[in-house]
Amino acid sequence: MADPKVTPPRSWGRSTIQTACPLDCPDSCSLAVTVERGRLVSIEPGTAAPGTGDVICGKVRQFDRRVYGSARITHPSIRTGPKGHGHFERVTWHEALDLIVQQLTAARDRFGAESVLPYYYGGSNGLLTSDLEDARFFRRFGASRLARTVCAAPTGAAARAMYGPMGGVAYDDYAAARLIVIWGCNASASGLHLVSHVKRAQKAGARLVVIDPRRTPLARVADLHLPVRPGTDLAVALAVIGELFARGWADRAFLAAHTDGADQLRRAAEAWPIARAADEAAIDPGALATFAEWYGTSTPAVIRCGWGQERNRNGGGASLAIMALPAVGGKFGVRGGGYTMSNSSVWGITADRLIDTPAPDTRVVNMNQLGRALTEYRDPPVAVLFVYNCNPVATVPDQNRVRQGLAREDLFTIVHEQVMTDTALFADVVLPATTFLEHYDLAKGYGAYHLQLVQPAITPVGESRSNHDLFRDLGLRMGLIEADGTRPAEDRAGPDLGPDESEAGQDTLGDIGALLDAASRLPADLVGPLLAGKNGVPPTGATPVQFVDVYPATPNGRVQLHPSGVAPDGDPYGYEPDPATDAHPLALISPASAHTISSTLGELRPGIAKLKMHPDDAHARSIAEGDAVRVFNERGEVQCEVSVTPETRPGTVVLPKGLWARSTFNGATANALVPDTLTTIGGGACFNDARVQVELFGRH
Repeated sequence: MADPKVTPPRSWGRSTIQTACPLDCPDSCSLAVTVERGRLVSIEPGTAAPGTGDVICGKVRQFDRRVYGSARITHPSIRTGPKGHGHFERVTWHEALDLIVQQLTAARDRFGAESVLPYYYGGSNGLLTSDLEDARFFRRFGASRLARTVCAAPTGAAARAMYGPMGGVAYDDYAAARLIVIWGCNASASGLHLVSHVKRAQKAGARLVVIDPRRTPLARVADLHLPVRPGTDLAVALAVIGELFARGWADRAFLAAHTDGADQLRRAAEAWPIARAADEAAIDPGALATFAEWYGTSTPAVIRCGWGQERNRNGGGASLAIMALPAVGGKFGVRGGGYTMSNSSVWGITADRLIDTPAPDTRVVNMNQLGRALTEYRDPPVAVLFVYNCNPVATVPDQNRVRQGLAREDLFTIVHEQVMTDTALFADVVLPATTFLEHYDLAKGYGAYHLQLVQPAITPVGESRSNHDLFRDLGLRMGLIEADGTRPAEDRAGPDLGPDESEAGQDTLGDIGALLDAASRLPADLVGPLLAGKNGVPPTGATPVQFVDVYPATPNGRVQLHPSGVAPDGDPYGYEPDPATDAHPLALISPASAHTISSTLGELRPGIAKLKMHPDDAHARSIAEGDAVRVFNERGEVQCEVSVTPETRPGTVVLPKGLWARSTFNGATANALVPDTLTTIGGGACFNDARVQVELFGRH
């Protein structure tokens, strides 16, 4: 295979490097990064992926603030004070890695290899920085396995069971739709390139329906906004399905030719007539009936199924019902018709395909129950926690118990991170990580059809190393991998290594070999365009049409409308009632925001976060705009400011996703109030099942 056409980092003069964004967003934008005298000057839209256009989000445009910010970790360090207090002493990479090897070996010898828990999620989200060298290392070591279910687990399980890895409607084709439904998705905060296509369709006469507890930017310009109570999306979707069958809008010919389980789905929907579903969701029954009629009579019609509806006890069933709508309504087979959820699986790229080591049959820990694992597991206990590509204190449920577990003196915690996060403060060893602007990677879009080459624009800041380099070094030190022509660990960055550009550049450029190794396992029709720089080519053409270019990849090639085995009790559409109580009557949700990508960039978020609260709920509690409030339940409390706004529905309060401790008065965030219960489908997190009370805490 020919070498990829890449441009190494330059430390002098002015140059522009074409790269891509691998952060946790559906769009995977192309980037043009300008560098002068070895430093970032600007980050602008690139040209490789056509879907990027001339727009990138402000988060990435200002990513240099993270790269050069005061919170940046530039060298390895070892804890010297109490856990959580952030007292560390600088050490060399050799000293840090020697200590890590010592602790990993001691834990394995005393408790067994399963006492080591790798903890990671999206992070940089590329193919080289997650689930490649790291996965090979932990598989060969025999560590506990992590069920990475904090996001997209219910929707992913639902999509696989119903359609398999079938590609969704491309953003470009939304312009052809006559009805667009945005369900559980705020594209203005995450995946913003969809917004322009939606607005273009509206100008051409398309109707827009938004289903969300909040009045999002698209909800404000929608023809119909259904502000459902959190957790009731399943009832609403089944009610629409029931109307399609009852009113003669179901495409029975399509159902007979391409689906299994239609009768079982119809019976499940009959339990939710419009009036009952509207009452359960606390929305206008006339508006729900209008939505059902528009969907039944509009072609092409497309649904953008997001992830908001999955973040509760009914999330898996809701996602199944939403994705069943185009099959029942016969919306496939035309451009602009069908659904879009995650397109991640259409590339056919999985860890098992890229790694030569099978996953061991070791203990599986659900990442949503980290607090429980750290405080309750005994056989064996979690003795070593290795955190990378993740900030669990800010991102997983039951925050107070997570902190309690991280504070254990008998727990050895390693954190490989770009900046000093809330989790890194609890580490015994902190290792500096590169950003996506400092290493090679492969980025795949899961909304837009982009598969792109990521290449460094600058040499690594300080002594930062990529995940790939870190885990290859550890594997060599522990005898888990052979050198195979790579430099031995002792020849890499030494004790006195600083930001010397030649050494740092060699370290980063070492990832080319891993990139080529990974690329050699990709489908052949992707590799050529990828390495030639034509990055915007999806596997099925620029804009695949469902049931024309792509079909269900289920075992029998048919849509499974009532899939077996996906729900433990056999009922994929079983409904659990609202967990609210008289003491805690308000639903707390924590959606994505314009400030962070999950918790990434949380160190830059300005000021104290504001709880959004409907005027009716605020007035009933004598709370006014700008007041300090305490948001609480039996798990803990969050002290913050309040914004009184009709943007959220009555009975629902909102704190942003991914907040850090610095964003509240008491250092707790929404996850301190979230249970660690799991969705029945997919074992996902139930963030939106937090039920709380709010009271006045003080006035400014």
